[in-house]
Parts: sequence; C-alpha cells; structure tokens
Amino acid sequence: MEHVKLLGRIVATLFAIGATLILGVAGAGLYFWNTTAIDTTGQVTFDRPLQIPPIAESTVAEDGTRVFDLTMQRGTSDLGHGPDTQTWGVNGDYLGPTLRATRGENVRVNVRNEVGETSTLHWHGMHLPAAMDGGPHQNVEPGATWSPQWTIDQPAATLWYHPHLHGSTASHVYRGLAGLFLLDEQDGPGLPDEYGVDDIPVIVQDKKFDGTQLDEDGAIFANVGILGDEILVNGTPGTFLDVTTERVRLRLLNASNARIYNFSFDTGLSFDLVGTDGGLLESPVALRSLQLSPGERAEIVVEAPAGTRNVLRSTPPDLRADFWQTRFSGGDDSVDVLELRAADTLETNEMVPARLATLEDLGEPTVTRTFDLTSSTEINNREMDMNRIDEVVVAGTTELWEVTNISGMVHNFHVHDVQFQVVEATGMPTDHPTLTGRKDTVYVPPGATVRLLMRFDDHTDPNVPYMYHCHLLRHEDDGMMGQFVVVGAEEVDQVGVLSVHSAHIGDGHNGENHSGEGHTG
Repeated sequence: MEHVKLLGRIVATLFAIGATLILGVAGAGLYFWNTTAIDTTGQVTFDRPLQIPPIAESTVAEDGTRVFDLTMQRGTSDLGHGPDTQTWGVNGDYLGPTLRATRGENVRVNVRNEVGETSTLHWHGMHLPAAMDGGPHQNVEPGATWSPQWTIDQPAATLWYHPHLHGSTASHVYRGLAGLFLLDEQDGPGLPDEYGVDDIPVIVQDKKFDGTQLDEDGAIFANVGILGDEILVNGTPGTFLDVTTERVRLRLLNASNARIYNFSFDTGLSFDLVGTDGGLLESPVALRSLQLSPGERAEIVVEAPAGTRNVLRSTPPDLRADFWQTRFSGGDDSVDVLELRAADTLETNEMVPARLATLEDLGEPTVTRTFDLTSSTEINNREMDMNRIDEVVVAGTTELWEVTNISGMVHNFHVHDVQFQVVEATGMPTDHPTLTGRKDTVYVPPGATVRLLMRFDDHTDPNVPYMYHCHLLRHEDDGMMGQFVVVGAEEVDQVGVLSVHSAHIGDGHNGENHSGEGHTG
C-alpha cells in the first residue's frame, strides 16, 4: 500500500512539474509573441539632416582606366547612441563612398583591408569576371590589397558593394561595410540626376543596440537573423531630407541583414517607379507602395508638394507566410524611415519621360535548372561547399532557373554576374511593375515558385565560380548558397574541384595584389 501511495506521489509530482514546464513555455511563448512586433510609426523624431555618402574620388591612369582606392577600416560612429559605437566602414567609420562609372569604362578598385580580420568586397549586381566578383573565393587578408579590374558593360543602374566572406557576411555588413556603385550611360533619359540635390541615395538598415554598441544577436524564435527596432538611412537615425526641387529621385537600397520593407508615404503620396536592381524600366509606373527584400534596389521619383512633410515608412510587408513565420520574420512590423521636407518654393527640374529604356531580348532558354530552397541552410538539400561546383553554365546560352521555396520559411534569391527577367512568380501577375525590370535579387515566398530567365554571354572561367544564394545574410552564412561556373563549350570537361586556400589574397602582413586575379584553379 505504501508503495502505491509513493508511486502516486511521484506521478503527481511529475505531473505538476510537467504542467509547470508547459505553462512556463506557453507563458514565455506568449510573452515573446506579444513583444516581438515592432511599431515606431509616429514615434520617431526626425531631427538629423540626411547624410549623403560622398562620391568616391578616382584617378584616370595612362591607359584610361578609372582607379578607385578603398580601405576597409574600423572606427566609431554616432548611430543615435552616442559617439562611441564601434563600427566598420570604407574610407570612413561607417558605410562607404558612392563609386560612379560610365558604361564602357575600364575600372580598377584597390581594396585595402585594415579591419584586422579577413574580409572581401563584392560588387552586387555587377556583370564582371568571376575572379573580380569579390565573393568568398576572393578573400582579402588583413593588411593586404586586392585590385580587381574590369570593363563596365551593362546598362545604367544602382548597384552596391558589401563583404561576402563565407560564414561572416552578416556580421561584416551589419557593422557597416557597404556602399553604392552607380552606373551611368551616355545619352540616358532625362531624370533628376544632380547627386545629393535631386538624386538621393537612400541606404536603409535596421539595427539593435545593447547600450551604446550594436547588438548582433538574432531574436529568439526568429530564424531569419537580426531584426532591429531602429532604422538608419545612410547611417543616420531619425533623419530628414530637405527637398528643394519639384521632383526628387530616391535610390532605395535595402541593405538590412534580414528585414523586408514595404515602403509607402504616410500621406498616401504616390511616386513613379523608374528602375529596379538592373536598371531602368521601359516606362515609369505610378505606385503608392513598394516592397523590397534584402539586397533589392529601386529607383523612385517623388513629387512632394511645396511646403509639405511626407514620412517614408514601412508598413507590414506581405510575406505570404504562415502566422508564426510572419510574426517572427518582421511581417507584422511598421517603422518610420525618412521624412521629406519640401521647401515652400521648389525649383523646376527634369520631368519623368514616358519612355525610359529598351530592355534587351534575352532569347529563348535552351536549359532549365531547378532550385529548391529546402531549409535555412540548404538549396537542393545541400549546404554550401567551397570546393564543389554545383552548376556548369555554357557561355552564349539563355537559361531558365525555376526557384521554389519548399521550406515554409522566408527567403529570397540572388544570382551573381547576371540580371534576370522574372517571367513568372506564383501569386503575382506577370506584369507586376516591380517584376517588369531587370533584377538580380527576388523574394520567393513560402510555397511559391519564381521562374527566372537569364543569359550568360561571356567571362568564362572553369576554375573560379559565381554564387547564387538567399540574401538573408544569416541563411547565406549558414550554408544556403551554391556555386556555378561559366565556361566555353570546349571547357566543360575542365571543371573540377576548387582549391579554396589558394584564393586568399595576402598573407596577413604585407600581401599586395594589383593584378586583379587573386586566385588559382
């Protein structure tokens, strides 16, 4: 009988402990659910003028090559929590200058690494040889200089640069290594183009802070990575732009690690979408909202009425995910971004023309490839392997890449070297204005498929790969990335296993490399 009573007490105790644990977990889950959503609308004090990144200085060599000098370095910045926040920057304490070049120019960028850790600098959206791409195979060691050189051979566009060190991209970008790379064309359409006056870079990032320092920890239950509750534009919190012209061109870049923005104005002000990742649209499209996932860009032209104030904000983005993924991936968040303050009298400037560009016909695909986004660490059930070539592309061909998000999680998809045409996207009309232009990064909702048409014309190299990956930077670092090479038809049999270690530039002391190669196959 005593044994029965003892057993009963043990069962009751275990039941009580189990019930307590269940209630504790449920309570914790409810707490995090209720405190995760962010809403800063109407709460931001816009009291700092927008800082405009300077145009990077350059020189022209005897052979006509335009040469830029960039140094990745450590510093301290005032990001709204005092002047002593530790940051990284390019030619400064946080972010970097805007590089600018014209189609047809040869450029060389001398990239010096002074951050004390191995890093890289990738030219996101650029069509260039794989050895110059700045991906994880072009690592620049501390104290070394890497000097890629290539010819600008693509339409005018808003591109950007950022680190791409495998396993550390999220951290290096979050600390501040990023900037714009603007491409121009001769005789382009008339658009506002006075940099810093009516042609404005808008680099949007979200941040978390632990006291005065950046907090790099991802939120609990959030597998997308860092979601911050404070917004920086060009490295400035609570910032405003004094608008002095009838029209202002905003070059929007989502440079956040994970946050997806749904931009609109609090006053309902409409704007003209004139460009996406790869350049101008064929014709402008009037919109009132615009969604951008990490890495995506858009050029919009805004006509703010004289004497008005209009707040650019992000309302909850349409992630098309389940309620759990939506809540813990920022899908219920609203944040104020930037205030436009239009002067009482505005100067007349360029009107948006009805015709902007003619997009190249990419041809009919001869190859179809399928990519399943299978988790937050895998594509096609494989994690990134620096020594493995996943796809071999023959130059001179047009391909169709079908990308399906079967993971149930929030992802997007970025392809190096080329700009693609979105020919189909589950749940969206084929003529949706945000998909009609050329792109290199696209959001892929859970359960959706996007079909991407792309042409590979040149820059063959059987030994040095380009990347494709999710541009939510934690996912990329955790292995959600693959590699492809572009080769001539006669080079297909030459593709083999890569030698990772030979790709590092510099030995950590005085390594210099001005050839732009920095690799061996």
